[in-house]
Amino acid sequence: MLAKHTKNLSLVDTLAVGVDRMQRNFEPMRKQVAAWKETRLPDESAKLVIYRAFVEGELDFPKHLARRVHDLYFNSQIEEFAPRTTWSLSNAFTSAFKELDPIPQFRATAKLGAFLEGVHAPSARRYPLSPGGKFG
Repeated sequence: MLAKHTKNLSLVDTLAVGVDRMQRNFEPMRKQVAAWKETRLPDESAKLVIYRAFVEGELDFPKHLARRVHDLYFNSQIEEFAPRTTWSLSNAFTSAFKELDPIPQFRATAKLGAFLEGVHAPSARRYPLSPGGKFG
């Protein structure tokens, strides 16, 4: 016996809609990752991002992870993340977040992308950096 609201449900159609939505969102994400891999960060800029995330509390990230993010970024043990890029910094954050319980980990990871995008958008910078990475 079928439930009242699933009588005419087409699982194939429902899955097709879901896959289509995923594919539409995949291309912008792929472009973002590619851009982050190409965006070199001066050390001072990366330190400022970490500082803003944890010390200034722009996000509700657990402060005890600040040192872990710093170490993962500046002393990466993974060759792919060794270049000093936004992508590597993102991976340092997400690697550190793995130390959290599942729900706080999910919440922190969900906030990270918009935070990192905002850091590199000139209108969103509270402390703009000059091209040399100095406060300006």
